[in-house]
Amino acid sequence: MHEEHSLFARAAELAAVYVAGLGDRPVAQPVDLAVLRRAFGEELPRESSPPYAVIDELARIAENGLVATAGPRFFGLVIGGALPSAVAADILAAGWDQNSFNPALSPAAAAAEDVAGGWLKELLGIPATASTGFVTGGQAANTVGLAVARHHVLAQAGWDVERDGLAGAPALRVVASAERHATIDRSLRLLGIGTRAIEEVAAGPQGAIDVADLARVLAAGAGATIVCLQAGNVNTGACDDLRAACTLAKRHGAWVHIDGAFGLWAGANPATATLVDGLELADSWACDGHKWLNVPYDSGFAFCAHPALHAETIAYRAPYLTGSAELSRMGDLTLEASRRARVFAVWAALRELGRDGVAELVDRCCRLARLFAAILAEGGAEIANDVVLNQVLVGFGDDDRTDAIIEAVQRDGTCWLGGTTWRGRRYLRISVSNWSTTEPDVERSAAAILRAAAH
Repeated sequence: MHEEHSLFARAAELAAVYVAGLGDRPVAQPVDLAVLRRAFGEELPRESSPPYAVIDELARIAENGLVATAGPRFFGLVIGGALPSAVAADILAAGWDQNSFNPALSPAAAAAEDVAGGWLKELLGIPATASTGFVTGGQAANTVGLAVARHHVLAQAGWDVERDGLAGAPALRVVASAERHATIDRSLRLLGIGTRAIEEVAAGPQGAIDVADLARVLAAGAGATIVCLQAGNVNTGACDDLRAACTLAKRHGAWVHIDGAFGLWAGANPATATLVDGLELADSWACDGHKWLNVPYDSGFAFCAHPALHAETIAYRAPYLTGSAELSRMGDLTLEASRRARVFAVWAALRELGRDGVAELVDRCCRLARLFAAILAEGGAEIANDVVLNQVLVGFGDDDRTDAIIEAVQRDGTCWLGGTTWRGRRYLRISVSNWSTTEPDVERSAAAILRAAAH
């Protein structure tokens, strides 16, 4: 036991040293993957090694291949950092090693999921009666939501998809924006619905769904219909008019799923809550914790307004599963039977921040995104979107020049951001999602971008 205590303390110490240095280290640095692979080893050793030496070796080898995604100047993709309490809770979760499939295997995880799920719904504005599945991220949450949608709309048409499959089933319509997130298409492929089922709706100038065109598409067809809406366009941050779109979809008897991987968090901040007005009218929602809640990877949430349908679609039963008769809990609401207790980090983050802290975190990131846009615009850059949340699209004239600037910024290491193509143009895409990002971080990063643009 003493050896294990020393080993775990050493791992925690190494992690703490890394986290403490996130603000000072280059966000990313060039690495030769072939060299790194050789450092990790080519053949599996025949002999055992002391655990303490293994952990030290791992930390040493991995050091140059780590990207400071958890640091204050990582603005690529929409990746949050990790709050101190959430990291510590994840360390505990690893030590406890709970399989949180059902309450029999982990009463503590079951209770934490009940409480944290209630807190999340209250913060986001999702009905308190909805079910909550703690999944790996937005992809899994979208897949769960669309699986329940598939079940429901086909059952309404007299078809049992779980028993009879999709061969011979009534045709499914998936009505979705031209600017939907790619995970929607992937979920449709995985669920056997296929992307040919998508009936595309035009998007407005900032990427939100065109409600008038939604009305046209819905009226032009009939049958089992799923409508996919979006809170937080991945490029611009724009949110669909959820109240108008949900109301319209319901008139046509459609199931409404909202992909709100990061944008649903707008509902937790009074200053941005109007962007997601009407979200409570939907049937299912997808959201991430490892984005704006700033918990360690991986963490997401699949909410459903119809808990019995949620469990009926996703759960599986077997005589050997102690406690498996209890519906609407834990593994019955997610795609995994083997589930790490990611809820402990979620509970810790919510407990650390409280309602006001979550609102302040969202509000601060939005303010810093606007500061980014203002500094870069003053320096001659083109800001292509209305900065309504935490996303900023930055252009520097022609596409080749913009891509060259992205590459130069990534080499520089001051900050990290990626590129995107939107409306036929190449842009730098800045996402401000980290609890530890400050105004000086933004000013320093904007200066690095403008330096790269000056060469």
